Amino acid sequence: MSDQKPVDSVPEPKPVEAVEGDKPEVPVTAAETPEAAKDEPAISAPAKQEEPAKDTTASNAEPEAAKPEEKVEKPSYLTKTPALGQFFDRLPAVLTSIGHDEMWGVQLKDSADVPTVNVLIKFLRANEGNVQAAEEQLRKALQWRKDVNPLALAESGKYSASKYAGLGYLTTYEKDGRPLVFTWNIYGAVKDVNATFADSDEFVKWRAALMELAVQELKMKDATEVIEYDGEDPYQMVQVHDYLNVKFLRMDPSVRTATKKVIDVFATAYPELLSEKFFVNVPAIMGWMFTAMKLILSRNTTRKFHPITNGANLAREFPASVLEQIPKTYGGKGPELKDSARIVPLVEDKPEDKNDKQEDKKAEEPSPAELPGQEGPKQATQEEPKESAQ
Repeated sequence: MSDQKPVDSVPEPKPVEAVEGDKPEVPVTAAETPEAAKDEPAISAPAKQEEPAKDTTASNAEPEAAKPEEKVEKPSYLTKTPALGQFFDRLPAVLTSIGHDEMWGVQLKDSADVPTVNVLIKFLRANEGNVQAAEEQLRKALQWRKDVNPLALAESGKYSASKYAGLGYLTTYEKDGRPLVFTWNIYGAVKDVNATFADSDEFVKWRAALMELAVQELKMKDATEVIEYDGEDPYQMVQVHDYLNVKFLRMDPSVRTATKKVIDVFATAYPELLSEKFFVNVPAIMGWMFTAMKLILSRNTTRKFHPITNGANLAREFPASVLEQIPKTYGGKGPELKDSARIVPLVEDKPEDKNDKQEDKKAEEPSPAELPGQEGPKQATQEEPKESAQ
């Protein structure tokens, strides 16, 4: 029976009570009883009690781990036009390689930026959905803007009044609560063909400056809605070309050169910005030209061309609310362009001093040695090589 006493004296419940009771009792029992210290590994119950907490944490973490698995819905304009998404995938590389990210006053960003989306849609439209072609055109347009800085041309450019006065105007009317922007190119107002068109690069800059002013009126950088790829585009303007008194059949070579440059630049740098293009005061004999153009150019392009023999009929092409604002010269009831329209800033040419002209005339007069069939003094002829060597 004595062998059973140790069994009776096993006070194992006490350590259990120490665990369940006050925590300070645990180290006291361990210090006084080595056997209790041996039995400490049995005190693993608290670890089991903590397990539910771990399980709770794991259960809380499960939704976070599941989040990346959820599909992020793309904007409708990307799902409707997959080519647009592909275009955006290429955009970062384009901006990096060119080193310029501004287009028509819009800082190009990502597919979440509405103004950027609208810009890319225009380039994609102009290339009939061909992503590669749209990318190439965007590259060329960005490079041109980087090299030329058309925003500065419009803001601080200085152009000769004697060359460009009366040639270009900008008006903004209202249609259905939205701005309707017009650019007017009055080619019949050219006073001196050679002076205006001889420097074709300067002429292109002047035309680009007028175009930039018009683009600013469209307020594309403030857009809050994405335009439909195949729908209406409010970010477009009307262009009027007035050919009154222009002699088509005897076009000066300098005019052809300047005109070709403008067409090339505008086709690359300003796609899908025109809603309608009116050619007014066009001689009836030139009607065949537009018929031929419809056979050559795409329908999307030619549908915007409207030749009108009599410029006074232009206003009839617009609703009554717009007709009220169009200048009287073009069949409307509004003020004339020279009295109401904006223009690219012009500067008056400084009058040349008569003395300067006389000096220039003397400098241009040939010396006796330069006249054909005549010889100057031998001494003067011998000194000329010495002077040129210096």
